[in-house]
Amino acid sequence: MSRNFSPLLASLVPAVALLAASAAQAQSFNAVAPTPAQVKPAVDLAYTRLMQAPAIATLLDAVKADHARSIEDLKMLTEIEAPPFKEQKRAEAYVARMKALGLADARIDSEGNAVGLRKGTGNGPKLLISAHLDTVFPAGTDVKVKERDGKLYAPGISDDVRGLSVLLSWLKVLNDNKIETVGDLLFVGNVGEEELGNLRGMKHIFAEHRDIDGMVGLEPAPDGSVLVLGTGSRRYEFTFKAPGGHSYAAFGQVPSAIHGMGRAIARIADIKTPEVPKTTFTVGTVGGGTSVNTISPDARMAVDIRSDANEPLMATEKKVLAAVDEGVVEENKRWGVNTLTVTNKLIGDRPGGQTAADSVIVEAAVRANSAFGNKTLLAGASTDANVPMSLGIPAIIVGGGGKTGGFHALTEWIDVTDGWKGAQASLLTVLGLVGVQGISEPLLQKRPIRTR
Repeated sequence: MSRNFSPLLASLVPAVALLAASAAQAQSFNAVAPTPAQVKPAVDLAYTRLMQAPAIATLLDAVKADHARSIEDLKMLTEIEAPPFKEQKRAEAYVARMKALGLADARIDSEGNAVGLRKGTGNGPKLLISAHLDTVFPAGTDVKVKERDGKLYAPGISDDVRGLSVLLSWLKVLNDNKIETVGDLLFVGNVGEEELGNLRGMKHIFAEHRDIDGMVGLEPAPDGSVLVLGTGSRRYEFTFKAPGGHSYAAFGQVPSAIHGMGRAIARIADIKTPEVPKTTFTVGTVGGGTSVNTISPDARMAVDIRSDANEPLMATEKKVLAAVDEGVVEENKRWGVNTLTVTNKLIGDRPGGQTAADSVIVEAAVRANSAFGNKTLLAGASTDANVPMSLGIPAIIVGGGGKTGGFHALTEWIDVTDGWKGAQASLLTVLGLVGVQGISEPLLQKRPIRTR
């Protein structure tokens, strides 16, 4: 998950404070909208029926009973490297586990996602349930799981292998207990969530499966957190080119690519952005030059731009592009030449969006949380849910259970003690949305099949 959780509304500072106690055990999830004071009667009734049904009680007990076994899946998958664009081996292992647990049609699609469909009993909705396969860590990283002080340590173990293992546990207990959902469940271990993966896995899923009616994704998060906002981002790589020359002999005759880039960076640093909706920028990486005594013939930098709304995102992008061009003009003018040039390449485009707080998918999560005594906090971040949100498809991200920390660091960890509780609550959310044969009707509405 891209770690940029931030308040959307300044008036919600008190709500953010409520989360402080749990922030240490997960990424900095911050409130972005008021939690519904109450859910619709139909939502409340569906979850009342589910919680009163003996079959569901048995199913939730099975999640707890399967917890220890699911940790073996967690360890096994974590110890298979899955760097960005190199998720193949983990995808293969994931498909093998899905098939072993009853999804005979599980496969790796043309983008590299691990996909399997568990059919429902009738003309119900299709719900995507997912977790991402990739991690931020490069090939060769030590991914051996180590246990100490009651925690499991390994790069990627919580973000997002825990989500992958919970999905497998759900699949096992649903099949073992012969639970028939009314709607279809599309199980997906997707690629391309981290780094410059650019959400390619999710973009492909929603292009290939145009009949998806909603999404519930799993990411490391405190119990009760429900992500409803997808922060959009645009990323650029800029390349500066100049003739170059000796630092002494050519001085005054040629511009410097690095100096021109420096002028551009200074102008970018002075850009003003709104606090609400939160809009940010940073020059994340720089490089170039050949030696200390050379007027640089080349330089490059990468810029990240983010916002909780599209209009300020695009406005800030325009300012960044202008700042770079102005820096080049200034450097050329300094020496009376026009030989410094710059080109740019869009290397990241994560669309943004939001799921309404009063939508049925959010109220379902709120009601499921309350069934387990969890207070709900509606939050925002940049995740796989950005894609369906940008398409107007209801989507949320919830936690899979367990306390987590150290994201994107070699010291990443998870404490799975009582982690089954989060897995139960999230599964209950899913069951209410797709309905259970003979117990409850689906809350999630079928949508017209998209044509684009």
